[in-house]
Amino acid sequence: MTISVAVLGAGGKMGFRVTRKLVEAGYDLRAVEIGDAGRDRLLEANIKPVTSEEGIPGAKVVVMALPDNMIGEVARQISPMLQSGAMLLILDAAAPYAEDLPKDRPDLTYFVGHPCHPPLFNDETEWDARRDYHGGIAKQSIVCALMQGPEEHYALGEEICKAMWSPIINSYRVSVEQLAILEPGLSEMVAMPFVDTMVEAVEECEKKYGIPREAALDFLIGHLNVEIAMWFGYSPKVPSDAALRLMRFAKGVVVKDTWRDALSPARVKEASELIVYGKGA
Repeated sequence: MTISVAVLGAGGKMGFRVTRKLVEAGYDLRAVEIGDAGRDRLLEANIKPVTSEEGIPGAKVVVMALPDNMIGEVARQISPMLQSGAMLLILDAAAPYAEDLPKDRPDLTYFVGHPCHPPLFNDETEWDARRDYHGGIAKQSIVCALMQGPEEHYALGEEICKAMWSPIINSYRVSVEQLAILEPGLSEMVAMPFVDTMVEAVEECEKKYGIPREAALDFLIGHLNVEIAMWFGYSPKVPSDAALRLMRFAKGVVVKDTWRDALSPARVKEASELIVYGKGA
């Protein structure tokens, strides 16, 4: 029997991508969308938008393609419409880790999945795939967690995630806490600040030292390509002894010794609460 899947926010940027994938995969898709722009986007793709009252009752899986700070409130609103044994599939760990899901429905399954996005180094040969930085054309891996519900429901949640973010390289199973350590921890609290600092460094080269921005950018991106390949094992790690000495010297200048705290469960919990409730750090 075809599995019924309701996508909340089906006409939004994130929701529209996963909705199209689920339609292509042949699911009984209910595209729940209340915004005019989102409904128009769905209609242009020949996907019929429906209301919550039309789409949610009887759905086996409800995908929450909504902003993190809305997930808990909407989940509590739709809870009376969810049949026992239904699955809420959340696309980010922040709301689940901040404990912002209904606590009075132990008969529901809570599943969390998130894409890794296409890897920097890959084997894509088609131009569209090589320029696909988010996923959906290029292959990517996914990370999944069963937060609440029977063990046999894990396979269903993973199946839906594989369809939403196909084509898939690997699917990894972790706990909700581990997924929160990956995001917001690893991706947004460690990687993103370093990337943002590198952009600021390019601007500093241009504004303070008169180096053409294009020259600084080409220089940095090219060296990043080499350094990431070496440090992450995609090529032999052969930096010069002088470069390693300078790296150790510079880490004391640009990196705090306490940076690992950004990955601690306590700090990640604080970050998740900041995302969901607007409070914390």
